[in-house]
Amino acid sequence: MIVKGSKINDRYEIIKTLGEGGMANVYLAYDTILDREVAVKILRGDLASDPKFVRRFQREALSASSLSHPNIVEVYDVGEDDGQYYIVMEYCPGKTLKQLLKRRGNLTTTEVIDIMLQITDGMAHAHDAYIIHRDIKPQNIIILENGIIKITDFGIAMALNSTQLTQTNSVMGSVHYLPPEQASGKGSTIRSDIYSMGILMYELLTGDVPYRGENAVEIALKHLKEPLPSIRKYLPSIPQSIENIILKSTAKNPKNRYKDAREMYEDIKTALSPERIDEPRHVYKYSERDLEETKVLDDMVEEVKEKDKKEAKKIQEEIKEESKKQNKVLVILASIFTGLVIVTTVILFIYFDKSKVKVLEVPDVSTKRATEAANYLTDYGFDVSEEFKYIPSDNIEEGYVVKTSPEVGRKLKSGSKIVIYLSSGPESFEMEDYTGKNYIEVQTILKEKYNCNTIVEKEKVEKSDKKKENIVLKTDPAAGVKVRQGSSEHTCSITLYIPEVEVTYPNFLSGYTVDDVKKFCNDNDLKFQVKYEERADLDEGTIIGQSRPEGTVVLPGITFTLTVSTKPEVEESSQSEQNE
Repeated sequence: MIVKGSKINDRYEIIKTLGEGGMANVYLAYDTILDREVAVKILRGDLASDPKFVRRFQREALSASSLSHPNIVEVYDVGEDDGQYYIVMEYCPGKTLKQLLKRRGNLTTTEVIDIMLQITDGMAHAHDAYIIHRDIKPQNIIILENGIIKITDFGIAMALNSTQLTQTNSVMGSVHYLPPEQASGKGSTIRSDIYSMGILMYELLTGDVPYRGENAVEIALKHLKEPLPSIRKYLPSIPQSIENIILKSTAKNPKNRYKDAREMYEDIKTALSPERIDEPRHVYKYSERDLEETKVLDDMVEEVKEKDKKEAKKIQEEIKEESKKQNKVLVILASIFTGLVIVTTVILFIYFDKSKVKVLEVPDVSTKRATEAANYLTDYGFDVSEEFKYIPSDNIEEGYVVKTSPEVGRKLKSGSKIVIYLSSGPESFEMEDYTGKNYIEVQTILKEKYNCNTIVEKEKVEKSDKKKENIVLKTDPAAGVKVRQGSSEHTCSITLYIPEVEVTYPNFLSGYTVDDVKKFCNDNDLKFQVKYEERADLDEGTIIGQSRPEGTVVLPGITFTLTVSTKPEVEESSQSEQNE
């Protein structure tokens, strides 16, 4: 425990303890440099004493610090102070979904839809950055008082992935959300996170996990071989579309799941649409290969049972013959002893022989061509992955090496696998069709999403509509064209063309009323006034003149005068004389 008032790295002043867990203790702290409250997570002692884990934790946590999304807890800093390894994060004063479930039991369908939309949106952002969480569970999801969801523990989840099978508490906490491929010892993919999100959605709706057991192995076996319990048996009012989302995301075969979090997000978004409520129930069958994989543990168990039966039978036979064949027993025991000596010798020989494996430092092959780099690393003593990966780069030419994984300087055994990352060129995007959209809205999208500046040009059109004067007519580059994204070293500039609107005065002397003219002036920001002229030969209120001739361009702010006829006044004296 860290005492209140003490400082981490002479910067983060501890205010109070927020929580204690199996992996780390969390504290509320004050950042004395940036004047803000932060959450500081200090690694547990046994994890901090494992150099392999610490290196992985630091690397993965730093990778997670590149994520910036409203539904992901932001990582500010990672470091070590006097043997204590810490991670500094955004402080989120809320409850975990696990705490919420303990208090509420289960959540409503609309609540779950809102929560899962936020989680899948955040995970889609992480997956876009090639980051897999590997430990999605309600304990790692925080909900704030305003309903905003925050996904946490990216760095720790990824680092623990390599060690948690030896951590009983960690396994029991995470195995309820463990994908079948991980349970069978295979690596994690984006679709592994999809499976965990499906189990999480099931738990939020029912208040319980689908698989339970006395130990982690028993639960893992259920993930491998047992179909997911039907959620509609527990909650008959749940729409079939909701169950289908859970069934698809928790399919045993990863190929049957959503290809990524974004696809799951889009499906959840329309789940409560009337046309989807009673859609057919999804059914996913194992392929032959999957059946073989899910039977791995069962086959092992059966094999052990069969072996035990044979051994028991053999012992019974030996006991029956013991009184008659004492010498044979002694020979068997001697053979067993000799065999053990031979096996032990072989094992020790292999062990010491392997310990002589050469350790190599990963060389720098950046800026080399793919083939050249692969040959160099192979000659150096590494096993180079046949599949190259591509990442955007503003500095390195397309097709040249950007980096390797593991990175330059890492010390690895001879024959270790190296993955080469090649430049796909400057980060670019495909220009969307913005025709018909408000140009101010388009400017905002291009700036915030692609860091592109915009130039607005006006283009004359034959017929103008004032309501459409801010609408985009076309763009340069046009829709569908690949455009290089803006950066600190490259300026991205896009031209938006909008209508050049010219309104002209009509002939108000024909077919217009005074109210029509008044409305025209209001619509075009003109000052309106009426001048009256006595005309005995015209009906009162007839328009007989206008201050601006027909066809003149309207300029806002000026005064427009309308001349209107009125009847002459009759003098009283003349009226009296006529009466006499």
